[in-house]
Amino acid sequence: MKSSQNYIIFPLDVSTVKEAARYIDLLSDSVGLFKVGLELFVEAGPEIIRVIKSAGSAGIFLDLKFHDIPMTVERAMGRVAGLGVKFATVHCGETSRMLEAAVAGGASAVGVLGVTVLTSISRKDIASAGFKEAYSSDMSSLVRKRAEMAKTAGCAGVVCSGHEVKMIKEAFGKDFCAVTPGIRPAWQAGNDDQRRIVTPAAAVKNGSDYLVIGRPIRDAKDPAAAAKRVADEIDSVLTDLKK
Repeated sequence: MKSSQNYIIFPLDVSTVKEAARYIDLLSDSVGLFKVGLELFVEAGPEIIRVIKSAGSAGIFLDLKFHDIPMTVERAMGRVAGLGVKFATVHCGETSRMLEAAVAGGASAVGVLGVTVLTSISRKDIASAGFKEAYSSDMSSLVRKRAEMAKTAGCAGVVCSGHEVKMIKEAFGKDFCAVTPGIRPAWQAGNDDQRRIVTPAAAVKNGSDYLVIGRPIRDAKDPAAAAKRVADEIDSVLTDLKK
């Protein structure tokens, strides 16, 4: 069983390499992975990957959420495979062919994760987008459908909310990786654009393998101390799971 801090993915949701480097320096020994998303990657490109690698042992989760024709996705993931990142994302989207192309492009050098339903999405959003009532009334059914697509395509796992991770693990096995965003520690409350949120303890108890935790750490006066506090919350669950 991995250590509690290695469950934590910290998103580098900043606009410059200088800002990112500050958090990388502060948190390299406190989190398991750094997430690099669209904003930072557009600004810095692959150079930010080298900055993270040179700072310490924390891995990299490249969260670019590819969504394009299969050939384009395969070629893009082929480029990602050469960067030495642990995970990269692709939207599950409308066809399993795109997921299969991503897996082929990754060539086992990177774990491809299918994005099921963004944690900012509500049932109302699903209905407005024209999905069947069966999916808008029960979003977990849409998550399961897309997770099944990802599993069949050969993806390493999916990105899903903490509300669906137990279902995912029961349906597709403990080795099918579940990365969970929308995490808010028990000691923090507040309104934001994440709709389907859970605590670190609840997510790990349900089977999450990694937790994306940004604002509670980034906005703290002492980010490293906040990360330690989150790790302690996770550790309390891991202790119970060992019993």
